[in-house]
Amino acid sequence: MGFFGTIKDEAQRNFIARADEAKGEIVYKYPEKNIRMLTQLTVDADEVALFVKDGKVEGKLGPGRHQLDAKNIPFLSRFLENFTGGNLFIAEVFFVSTREFTGVKFGGPIGDVRDPETGLGIGTMVYGDFSLRVTEPEKLVVGLVGMGRTSNSDFVGWFKNQVLKVTRDRIAELLVKKRWPLLDVTSGAYTEEIETEVIAGLKPHVDGYGLTVVRMGNFHISIKEEDEATLKKLSKDVAYSRLAGGFQQYAQGQAMLGASEGMAKGGGGADGALQGMGMGMGFGMAQMFSNQQQQQQHHPQQQAPQPAPAAAPADTRSPAQRLKELKELKDAGVLSDDEYNAKRAELMKLL
Repeated sequence: MGFFGTIKDEAQRNFIARADEAKGEIVYKYPEKNIRMLTQLTVDADEVALFVKDGKVEGKLGPGRHQLDAKNIPFLSRFLENFTGGNLFIAEVFFVSTREFTGVKFGGPIGDVRDPETGLGIGTMVYGDFSLRVTEPEKLVVGLVGMGRTSNSDFVGWFKNQVLKVTRDRIAELLVKKRWPLLDVTSGAYTEEIETEVIAGLKPHVDGYGLTVVRMGNFHISIKEEDEATLKKLSKDVAYSRLAGGFQQYAQGQAMLGASEGMAKGGGGADGALQGMGMGMGFGMAQMFSNQQQQQQHHPQQQAPQPAPAAAPADTRSPAQRLKELKELKDAGVLSDDEYNAKRAELMKLL
């Protein structure tokens, strides 16, 4: 080491402060333990300096510039080494920021979450960020020293795991208790409720370390695209089966719907209307079949009376209206050209 390097090192040993590259860190541990008496210690406005020995915080200094002298700072006498003649003391010095740290990103797998609507277990992920603040620096440093996590990266990694753990537990619990459909959760419909639950759930885990989560941000729960497509289809089937009165009735309705779609195939603009009619007719007839089956189950010996043929109701539509409807049926592909022309000729005689 050169002469000027030695001078620089000596100057640094006479001044203690948070390193420039660590200005954005929550916890910064000064690398030296052997500290000279009368050294200048600088503490920034948004932090405190803690002096630790044997896992205990023996003293704290607030913002400002301090000359480390046992005469002015009595707690320093606890760190003095007698063999140095009172010129050196040994202590770990931690700088802890007390401002709010925003945009701390976290994320990872929640695991398989059972969707209350379909009963499927779906692999779920969560991503977002949060802000935190150190409210009691002494608790934080003692806790980190006890865990052997004295670097900022170790601390942040541990804290992110706490957030992910609580998020995982709370989401699974809410889906069971509230019976929220997973598709609604991933759409963001319940983001505020989940954030509130996660922050409340974190409190008992981090209070002992003098920490608080101020707020969550950019909070998003997601599933794979193929799982989302599966859930959407199953949710649609579940909804239709409820409308039809049950799964068996839904299956019957689907079969009749298929028949109506076959009729409307190639029908252009009226296709959607015919499919809608087919769906309604299918569900209606399926419900009728269901009612008949229930009656037969309750009265197996009693045959349902056959209603007498009802007289066809009088057609009150004008010939012009009927011609218009006839044209729509032809355009939809329900009638062939020959059928249309023959029926049109009959209606034209009525005009």
